[in-house]
Amino acid sequence: MKKGDILILNIVSYGFEGKGIAKIELKEKFIEGQNNFVVFVSSTFPGDKVEAILTKIKKNYAEAKLLKIIEPSNLRTKPKCKYFGVCGGCKQQDLKYKNQLEFKHKQVKEIAEHIGGFKKLYLPPIVASEHIYGYRNKMEFSFSDKRWLTKDELNQSENIKDKNFALGLHIPRIFDKVLDIDECLLQSDDCNKILNFTKLFFKEKNISAYSSKTHTGFLRNLVLRQSYHSKDIMINLVTSSDDNLLLENFTKEITKQFPVIKTIVNNVNLKEAQVAVGDYEIVHYGDGHIYDKIGDKNFRISANSFFQTNTKQAEKLYQVIIDLANFSSENIVYDLYSGAGTITTFISDRIKYAYGFESVESAIKDAEVNKDLNKVSNIDFILTDLNKSFIPLVKQKNLPIPNIIITDPPRSGMNPRTVNDILQFSPEKIIYVSCNPTTQMRDIKILTEKSYELKEAIPVDMFPHTFHIENVALLELID
Repeated sequence: MKKGDILILNIVSYGFEGKGIAKIELKEKFIEGQNNFVVFVSSTFPGDKVEAILTKIKKNYAEAKLLKIIEPSNLRTKPKCKYFGVCGGCKQQDLKYKNQLEFKHKQVKEIAEHIGGFKKLYLPPIVASEHIYGYRNKMEFSFSDKRWLTKDELNQSENIKDKNFALGLHIPRIFDKVLDIDECLLQSDDCNKILNFTKLFFKEKNISAYSSKTHTGFLRNLVLRQSYHSKDIMINLVTSSDDNLLLENFTKEITKQFPVIKTIVNNVNLKEAQVAVGDYEIVHYGDGHIYDKIGDKNFRISANSFFQTNTKQAEKLYQVIIDLANFSSENIVYDLYSGAGTITTFISDRIKYAYGFESVESAIKDAEVNKDLNKVSNIDFILTDLNKSFIPLVKQKNLPIPNIIITDPPRSGMNPRTVNDILQFSPEKIIYVSCNPTTQMRDIKILTEKSYELKEAIPVDMFPHTFHIENVALLELID
């Protein structure tokens, strides 16, 4: 086999990151102990018979790109989104939801076995999302001076007049072009209407879109946030400079059309980096915040603060934490990577005291606001770098030693120093929340090799139609 070869393949199983797996029987066992050569084929599911082209060949596996589905799997369903397969945001939208859950459950179990060595781990059914469309409370769209043209549009590109203006989503691995869209099914109808109004307003005024190559142009991002409970909407327009008159006109027109808008913020990003965060912020309407709830707790959301993207499912996620931890009024809890303090605040009624440790200063400020908003007096938040040992800080502040530690690190998992700190504290229980089961099981393996036992893990589906999965694990100290 060589790169560029076209093969007819039967997809027999499903792998990590949403790739179908085909197996080719080997004529000679040139790989010791292996009778089959594995080919990962993007955008395929078990039961598919496909035509695919080889894009990468390694010693013990190959990767291929789907060219044509010859016989579709009965696991498939018709995707609702007209942009499916182009924007790349919902790679599993053509897979029935019950099968999405099955594959995610299988993925967590296999990672636990292969990375952690936990072959006997009981994994209960995945916690399904109540909503599989319209579930996102935040969407980030990009402006671009280069519009990505679909295959149909390429055939009539001479008749397309707005090729130099787009507002939508980036194509996977393409950073200088944007797919112009008029709806995203993961957000509400109101947000889709605001997306289209914004696009038309600036396009009619011939306002320039930012170029990632020349680093010129005014419009950079449109970030829409919506409260799940109140339906209030925040518009965060990210630009490369400020233009108060233009933004005041935009504010006047759009708020007249959409009373559901409660605040409009302009983040001015002076850097070349393509991030939807400004060097400074101007509030043009409202107070710069909206409010939402997780359970019975209230949270203030600012333009750049972290908040769980699937509000309703966040309630289920946090309830899983409570169920596994089985908190008591005597518990001292450390919440590592505490962000805006949502978990810390959510559990405050069930414990004696909690300390949230976080490295982002703005997140600490949001956490303090949320603490006051809920009139909670038994939690504190501490700014610290969790890539370094935080034991000296605990000693300096004379904090009580925790009997439960909750950790919710980024996708890269915990720094080895943090893992070592946890072992030094020796809490009775560790609740490890992760959006990446691979790094989670890597860290858990280290903890269980020392003095802990992995008792249970519960996967939670926060993002339907994607291969991403949240997993909550309970570890207990071995006597």
